[in-house]
Amino acid sequence: MATNKKYYFLKFKEDFFRDETIILLEDIKDGFLFSNILLKMYLLSLKHEGQLLLSQGIAYTPQMIATLTNHQVGTVEKALQIFTQLNLVEELADGTLYMTNIQLLIGKSSTEAERKQKERVKLKENSLLISDKGGQMSEHCPKMSPNRPPEYRDKSIEIRDKSIESESKDAFPTHFLGQYQNISLTDEELEQLKTELPSLYQKYIEKLSEYMASTGKTYNSHIATIRKWAKEDSEKNKGTHNTPRTYEYDENKSL
Repeated sequence: MATNKKYYFLKFKEDFFRDETIILLEDIKDGFLFSNILLKMYLLSLKHEGQLLLSQGIAYTPQMIATLTNHQVGTVEKALQIFTQLNLVEELADGTLYMTNIQLLIGKSSTEAERKQKERVKLKENSLLISDKGGQMSEHCPKMSPNRPPEYRDKSIEIRDKSIESESKDAFPTHFLGQYQNISLTDEELEQLKTELPSLYQKYIEKLSEYMASTGKTYNSHIATIRKWAKEDSEKNKGTHNTPRTYEYDENKSL
């Protein structure tokens, strides 16, 4: 007796890697690792139409994604933060991660945009989407599925908390600046730096970009780090200017 077997596949356009979002992603330090993780996450989400689920009610965690994509957990966690900023991934109301562009890569419809819109409407009707406006996160904490094992729920809460922490930044377009495109500033933060450090802000952006790229260090707030460095330099300069000058007495020199 014949069985109906389902086959899942992605279809990429030839210009996929020339898309502005993918170019920006790969231009970041370790960007090619992130794009590899992104493609593997697309594949992992196929069976559930873009939702990263091991099975119904059990969502993938960063640890699980790291294991299945053969990458370090820290690399996956950093990738997820960047994917969220670039609107490649969003968190649904039950804490499940959703690949926002998946409907552009699978199946057929009269137009690709129509298929994506229909899928979002379907998720919204099922009360899965937190918000239908640009993937912005809700002010309310996502509800956790009662069927999830405790360790999976804990990881999901960790992802949720990180997303809520970055909510204020996501409310404004984020720019990746500096020589290594690793300095993250919103429009508002960039304007603040231009006002506070009109002739020096670009210098500090480049300084921080080079330092992070050479050391591998990361910071929770790039604007806060730049302000800290600028303040320290200002205090050093003040100390130099206030140092009293000393004079040597030459008894042979006539007054």
